[in-house]
Amino acid sequence: MGRGESKGEGPKEAQGAKEVKGAKEAPVQEVGVLPGSSKNLSTWWIAFGALLLANFGTRLHRVDQPAWVCWDETHFGKMASWYINRTFFFDVHPPLGKMLIAGMGYTTGYNATFAFDKPGDEYLDHNWLGMRLGCTLLGCAIVPFSFLTVWQFTGSLTASSLAGVILVFDIGIITLNRYILLDPILLFFISGSVWAMSQFRSCSSPFSTSWWAWLSLTGAFLSGAIAVKFVGLFVVLYVGIFTIGQLWEVLGDTSKSFFHFLKHFVARAFCLILLPILLYMTYFFIHLAILSKSGTGDGFFSSLFQTTLEGNRLYNATMPREVAYGALVSLKNHRTGGAYLHSHFHLYPEGMGAKQQQVTTYAHKDENNRFVIKKWNEEPPINTDENALVDLVKNGDLVRLEHAMSRRNIHSHNQPAPVSKRHFQVTGYGENGTGDANDVWKVEIVDGREGEVVNAVTSRLKFHHYFVKCVLTCSTKPLPKWGFEQGEVSCNPTVRDANSMWNIEDNLFANLPNSSVSELRPGFLSRFIEAHQVMLKGNAGLKPKEGEMTSRPWEWPINLRGQWFSAGDDKTRIYLLGNPLIWWGNIVFLLIFLAVYAWAGFREQRGWQEAPELRQAREKTLSAASWLFLGWALHYIPFWTMGRVLYVHHYYPALLFSSMLTGVLLDHLLDRLCSIFPKNVQATVLHSILGLFVGVLCYSFVLFSPLVYGMEGGQGYARESNSSLHHLHWLGTWEF
Repeated sequence: MGRGESKGEGPKEAQGAKEVKGAKEAPVQEVGVLPGSSKNLSTWWIAFGALLLANFGTRLHRVDQPAWVCWDETHFGKMASWYINRTFFFDVHPPLGKMLIAGMGYTTGYNATFAFDKPGDEYLDHNWLGMRLGCTLLGCAIVPFSFLTVWQFTGSLTASSLAGVILVFDIGIITLNRYILLDPILLFFISGSVWAMSQFRSCSSPFSTSWWAWLSLTGAFLSGAIAVKFVGLFVVLYVGIFTIGQLWEVLGDTSKSFFHFLKHFVARAFCLILLPILLYMTYFFIHLAILSKSGTGDGFFSSLFQTTLEGNRLYNATMPREVAYGALVSLKNHRTGGAYLHSHFHLYPEGMGAKQQQVTTYAHKDENNRFVIKKWNEEPPINTDENALVDLVKNGDLVRLEHAMSRRNIHSHNQPAPVSKRHFQVTGYGENGTGDANDVWKVEIVDGREGEVVNAVTSRLKFHHYFVKCVLTCSTKPLPKWGFEQGEVSCNPTVRDANSMWNIEDNLFANLPNSSVSELRPGFLSRFIEAHQVMLKGNAGLKPKEGEMTSRPWEWPINLRGQWFSAGDDKTRIYLLGNPLIWWGNIVFLLIFLAVYAWAGFREQRGWQEAPELRQAREKTLSAASWLFLGWALHYIPFWTMGRVLYVHHYYPALLFSSMLTGVLLDHLLDRLCSIFPKNVQATVLHSILGLFVGVLCYSFVLFSPLVYGMEGGQGYARESNSSLHHLHWLGTWEF
């Protein structure tokens, strides 16, 4: 392969280069512009075109197989159906990726009738392929974006092609990009953000049309990245650091006025902060406008939020504004994403306190969420009686809460809670509404006046146990399988517990006038803020379930284990695993970068002399490699601090940067290696090594391609010595 002609330093603003006092100025050329000569230009297009063909060929081959639900297609396919049906749901990720998948399905004729119940369900005659193909095509953009990014950073066709080849033949990226998932969409926006940033970096005319276009496109890609998954924040941080560096260089240009710096600052603030925020909020406005009908996600949101959802019991609902004794009510925990107070006939098991009826929180609407509120010392009136005595519940009253289905009272005693051992156990106790003194709770309206009447929906309530001196709370911890993994309800001696606030959502009492709750509906901004509070809470609460296979960040770069996408002895098996030669090679080049960077710093500090052209080439390579290393670090290191459940696919954004870094450093090292040989054989040596490198990668791709395109049941598992795949079982942790 040839190299681009533009190997010099770019403008000061774009490249951050510092002039050496007294040095003779070299002709300035922009890094990343296409080669000037027709021969080099033809070579560039041939290399780029060949990569595109290989890219589309490896990604689109047998994309319709397996023709059943694979891995998380069960989630995102189902969510696409909900969008098409306009049914509200809750997910921990922002909406853009799921809306795009729904749009792909809608425009290709998918009618949103397939259930997506579980992995392995066959699609049969449902028109599902458009969604998988759309995600795959977005994933195909990763290779050209990365090629063009390296080209903009280095101006080297060899480095760009090497980075492209590495990404083309990585079986992990291919697998991840071929299914109805958020990951190919996320990688599309991340790689697009970095590409647009690199294009903007090379613009030599500030405030020109192309300058504004690339800056705005960078902002648009950034909004897309964070609107697909919150980990898109890492690329926002990456571009932010780059932008601060650029502005620092502009500020240091004393030949320009301070007003010139302010123009640059305002332009970047508008395109990289304001524009992404406006686009991001637009995505959410569309999301909330589409999902207008009540669905499975209602219970994760506040009662006021639910008043906006068609078909929800609170939509255009009328109910008594005030709460009376005998009313049939549901109690919703007031914390972000809080669920409903719930009980069922199942008992706590042995060793979990008293063997009494379980009391939990449950995020979905259910008849077991209903309670009758009654005075502590007398039976309540019948709530369906239009002539019943009206006695309103007030701040400071002593009450009992009777579970309507089981007729047992909410009860607490000096037994530890099943999970939160410093709290007291809460149970359902008694028969036909009759219990004991440990069923008595004192009602507190938060920030309410003494004797103030409890109102449905709006009053924030606490229930203080009268004898144990604790407060009814949702501990946010899930119960084990014996509690159906519902939320733990306990009684916390710390009465300031932020999770101990509740509100009454349903309020049924025949002898009180009804009023409409529609007047309480929140606006877009309130729902936008609440949606983020619920998503962030949901993300933080993602913990491994019993028996679930997860991974830790230290396992990812070494390719220790993969992830089943399709499993079963009688099915075509798909296994997400990185190409081991590429992944392990990337680790080596990450270490090489640190060594080269340290060696260059040592030479600089000691004042070693070298030829200007070698110094220029080294500085340009280290500049590009440093930015790519920073991108890898920002997309990988933060996962070490996260307590939520993690999987190997979280590493793939970082893999993009390490693969580009490998291409840049390999090109630099080959350049130095070839310089040892006589000039008349340098090209031969270079092309021989490159040919060998590409050939090895191609062979490794073919070797591991069954993991991408399907391992048939008759081939057995690689861990079995008699399997035709046994030669691929390089590590004992690879389950395929």
